[in-house]
Amino acid sequence: MNIADNINKYLKEIGDRNCKLVAISKTKPVDIIRSAYDSGQRIFGENKVQELADKYPQLPKDIQWHMVGHLQSNKVKYIAPFVHLIHSVDSIKLLKEIEKQAAKHDRIIFCLLQVHIAEEETKFGLSDEGLYQVLDEVMNSGFEHVKITGLMGMATYTQDDEQIRREFRYIKDLLDTVSSKYQHRAIELTELSIGMSGDYKTALEEGSTMIRIGTGVFGARH
Repeated sequence: MNIADNINKYLKEIGDRNCKLVAISKTKPVDIIRSAYDSGQRIFGENKVQELADKYPQLPKDIQWHMVGHLQSNKVKYIAPFVHLIHSVDSIKLLKEIEKQAAKHDRIIFCLLQVHIAEEETKFGLSDEGLYQVLDEVMNSGFEHVKITGLMGMATYTQDDEQIRREFRYIKDLLDTVSSKYQHRAIELTELSIGMSGDYKTALEEGSTMIRIGTGVFGARH
């Protein structure tokens, strides 16, 4: 199957659900990304700041670039002029830096708060308590150039589908809880970024609004 066929396969599986396909283009050269673009794909995700900053000027400007990897505060300035959505906000310090850099460019950067739902300690993300602390601080602060639009989570790397389902259901329930509790101009909690190539079907069933697919769209990395 080629890239266009792969994209159409996922769009067909998404069907009439309120869910977007984020094509994870990390390590992929610009010409391969352009092939996906020519097939109609407009949302691409990268996990390294330098790679994202290098690719941005070489590709069409109507691409929605998402930052899906762990983001250090000192790197925000390199993507602030153009990044559409940052999936991996996991501290108030990082959120404040995004606000500062977005203000310099007089734009709003959309953000998801990453919640730690997996068993592995190596995965990044906020605890439930940390999530509430960040949202409380945003409610009481003058954020004008960031908008928190939802949550992101990464399930445990396991063959146990029921465990993955429990973790996805947990973050969906958490989203439902905080979305009803927090109403603010900088907070509109409607997005749920869960599901990758190995577990996207479960994620769709559990309410994902964004699936992050790399290998399934572009093929295995070389």
